[in-house]
Amino acid sequence: MKKVVLGLAALACLAMASCGNMNQVLSAMTNGTGITNAISSVIGLDKVKAQTLIGTWKYSAPGCAFTSENLLAKAGGEVAAVQIEEKLQPYYQQVKISASNTFITFNEDGTFSSKIAGTPFSGNYTFDEASQKITLKGLLLSVNCYTKKETNGISILFEAKKLLTVLQTMSALSGNKDLQAIGDFSKNYDGVRVGFDMKR
Repeated sequence: MKKVVLGLAALACLAMASCGNMNQVLSAMTNGTGITNAISSVIGLDKVKAQTLIGTWKYSAPGCAFTSENLLAKAGGEVAAVQIEEKLQPYYQQVKISASNTFITFNEDGTFSSKIAGTPFSGNYTFDEASQKITLKGLLLSVNCYTKKETNGISILFEAKKLLTVLQTMSALSGNKDLQAIGDFSKNYDGVRVGFDMKR
């Protein structure tokens, strides 16, 4: 099994390299993150459990995942995801997203409270363990996001166009026009989920 997984990851890297991305692929792989994420997707680590979700999760880094069902595409996609996360980082820094102002708390009673770059968003949530979909329903906004289990926590990810909607709303509520810039960036990535890597 291990040989098959490594073989798939290697094939994905070769496929990307043939498109002129060799330096980026090697860079992603040498820091260890890309290859770890690629293998995680291929072997399919355990899904986030409903009970595990309960508690407070704080921002740690930009998050990204491809939605392709093809195993080889997933392996290649996760290496590419590292590159997208690196491109998101300066946008997140621009609006000063940090662990202290970007977090979400899931309560056992089905309510949540959160902040994105200091702008509050709260309401009720439902979690479908099978699809890993979270539906967040607030007073002015209802949005779906998805969880992805990570080595040291979880990711909270939105379809790229949905993140644009979320950030447009947050921008209007807070007056922080820089949030719009992140949304504009995210709309270029159809078939990609982007958001936040979170830790306890």
